[in-house]
Amino acid sequence: MDANDRGSRETRTRTLLHAAYRAQDVRAMERPLLDRGVPLMRMAAGAVARTAARMLDEEDIDLEESDVVLLAGADDNGGDGLFAAAALADQGAAVTCVAVGQTLHEAGFAAFVRAGGTVLALDPASRIPGCPSGFTPGEAGERLRTAVELAQGAHLVIDAMTGIGARGALHGLAGTMAALLGVRPDARGHVAPPERPALPNREPAGGLPLVLAVDTPSGVGVDDGTLPGPVIPADVTVMMGAMKPCAVLPPATFACGRTVLVDFDFDLAGFAPVAVAVDGDMAADAIRLPRVTDAKYSRGVVGLVTGSARYPGAAVLTATAAARANVGMVRYLGPQRAQDMVLASLPEAVMGKGHVQAWAVGSGVPDADADPQDADPQRQTIARLLAHYALTEAQDGAEGADSSQEAYDMPPIVVDAGALDLLPALMPPQVVLTPHAGELARLVNLLEADAADAHGAHAAAERVPVDAADVADEPLRYAQYVAAATGATVLLKGAATLVVSPEGADGYDDAQPALVCGAAPAWLGTAGAGDVLAGTIGALLAQNADDMEEFDGASIARLAAAGAYLHGEAAAIAAESEQRGWQEPELFGAKQGPAFSALGHPIVASDVARALPEAIADLIS
Repeated sequence: MDANDRGSRETRTRTLLHAAYRAQDVRAMERPLLDRGVPLMRMAAGAVARTAARMLDEEDIDLEESDVVLLAGADDNGGDGLFAAAALADQGAAVTCVAVGQTLHEAGFAAFVRAGGTVLALDPASRIPGCPSGFTPGEAGERLRTAVELAQGAHLVIDAMTGIGARGALHGLAGTMAALLGVRPDARGHVAPPERPALPNREPAGGLPLVLAVDTPSGVGVDDGTLPGPVIPADVTVMMGAMKPCAVLPPATFACGRTVLVDFDFDLAGFAPVAVAVDGDMAADAIRLPRVTDAKYSRGVVGLVTGSARYPGAAVLTATAAARANVGMVRYLGPQRAQDMVLASLPEAVMGKGHVQAWAVGSGVPDADADPQDADPQRQTIARLLAHYALTEAQDGAEGADSSQEAYDMPPIVVDAGALDLLPALMPPQVVLTPHAGELARLVNLLEADAADAHGAHAAAERVPVDAADVADEPLRYAQYVAAATGATVLLKGAATLVVSPEGADGYDDAQPALVCGAAPAWLGTAGAGDVLAGTIGALLAQNADDMEEFDGASIARLAAAGAYLHGEAAAIAAESEQRGWQEPELFGAKQGPAFSALGHPIVASDVARALPEAIADLIS
């Protein structure tokens, strides 16, 4: 293999492990192989069986002494599971298939029976050969109880109830089994991801039964990453051919556990991913390397309107993060106490106005609820600055067009925390909003209230406000809504951070994929971490601003996502942790690393800021 072929193969593998495609596109990728007679089901089943054996071995359970329960549906996903279960039975495992549908995949069922597996049918209308049917409701209840007890007492449960064609919440027997064995909606209909310790990559979950999902866990929203109803969270998901969005997008990604990707050598050309997980290469591309002719101004100047008399520490965190994230200068605007604290921590900082290539505003600034009169001078400064980013609908020309051009010519700006309620109605894409779930819910409510008011009192009365839990249920939907409604780039903070450009919502002819960054360990959930993130993103925007011909949404989104990745890597260095919010999939058949890795230790936000230079060095090396 020559260098070009090797490079092309490496690029394809990188795409395969980080880009996620809609179910219908994966079906289209499969079709040419199926038409040529490639035995994809047998290949998938072999990968499931080998992964199952490995999972048991990692728990020191002999395959010959193991009890395995297969939850099988009637479609091809169930067929994958049946062939895999047959292979395990051939190797000595005691395997029971719990059939949740009226039928089973014919060839898979035959192989399973030949291997000595037993079948427990749950549906009274079952048409599975050799299985009873027409049983009474009482017997149906007993069979369901038996199935649950078998699964709960097993060493390993293989979940092959539904495939990538499933839509919406599980119903029928599959939904009942998921509700009894997995996670079910609460009283308000929210389905929370499983509450587990944030263990490092490949660390055993520490409890039986282990759960292996075939292609996707039953109950996840395959294309949108939601958890629309009861779901069986997996310890390992063996995903076939290409990544599906549920493996990347929160909250479903947290139900997938460790992902093992089986490469069927699909032709990925011509298919646009729904979501892309940010990696070190993307982050490294955002770091502007110093040039021999550089001075402090050409390396990027970040302007900060952060911190306040009430929260001066945020000013220190944003300033130190920005300074350590590869810029030539930090300018700070704020109250005297915050200035003194910034200079004590960062004597290189410059106080007062001046030319900047990017802004970061709002961190540590009170919002309207805390400061209802907008008396805080930082809020007043930010409001005046953001007014320059307001787009005006042009009416046959002149004034509106001039106003809009001024907004497009403004430098990129990160808008965080207390500045989020000061936004203009419509903005250019170089405005990067960095809310957490609660702040995004508030933005959604403000936008929907304005839209309802425009449609009259009845529409306003019918509107149901959303809260942080609603956003956590459907983060992609709400991030896309705010991006499309405002024109800004939205970075929704979380264990798996979402970045959506205004062109990233459905309905655009060339919709940009959502970018997902889960580089940080769970130790990053600490006060001030968002302030460090705002300063880091501001620094990346500043150092790249002069090299950008225009501030388009896709480029700004990549820089914001790179900032989130760099922030996460710095947190991992500071915490000495290999745990991550999102783990790159393992490629089935590739050589695996060590089974255990470091969990790390607690950190504070200033530790993350101090680790930024080392994180940058790691990325560019």
